[in-house]
Amino acid sequence: MNNPASPASLPLFPLHAVLFPDGLLALRVFEKRYLDMVGRLVRDDGTFGVCLIAAGPEVGEAAVPHLIGTEARLERWGMPAPGVFSLVVRGVRRFRLVDHELERDGLLVGRVIWLPEPERQLVPEAQADILPLLQALVERETERVNQPYRFDDAAWVGARYAELLPIPLLARQRLLELDDAISRLEIVQQYLRQHDLLRPFPVDNN
Repeated sequence: MNNPASPASLPLFPLHAVLFPDGLLALRVFEKRYLDMVGRLVRDDGTFGVCLIAAGPEVGEAAVPHLIGTEARLERWGMPAPGVFSLVVRGVRRFRLVDHELERDGLLVGRVIWLPEPERQLVPEAQADILPLLQALVERETERVNQPYRFDDAAWVGARYAELLPIPLLARQRLLELDDAISRLEIVQQYLRQHDLLRPFPVDNN
């Protein structure tokens, strides 16, 4: 693994989506710049960066990405039609974009610094009331949540909520940018209380 303090080169895929570490994201790729990128990833077992678009489109001209994104690794891929890749990627680690350049084929390549990975923290007792709802959501969204499930892990719980809650993309991005896992849980808990979502929620244990 690279020294976190040393900038690394990473191809970028700006999207109208936010990927979290350990999260899953389904993608459909058809532009030549990304088809070529995926081909290299498959050949070299490489990774790329997913960034929320700050300005610009997903298709065509290169978009302006937000500075905090997540490294993505291929979990599954297929070619359902000629010139189309169907992908499922898994989030690995967060990065900060320090610079980027546009290659001749239109692909953005970033110089990134890996953000420190937080030490594992247990979900505090004060936020334990948010767990039953997440357990129920995960039971219903198994294809969107990567195993193993870690309901005692504050960073994992906060990230899964940030992915599953119906919140604006910019709010999701702000949650990704937080370094403190407990602060993310507190924000999620406040949202759930404001929307009256912390009532007893059935969980299927079968």
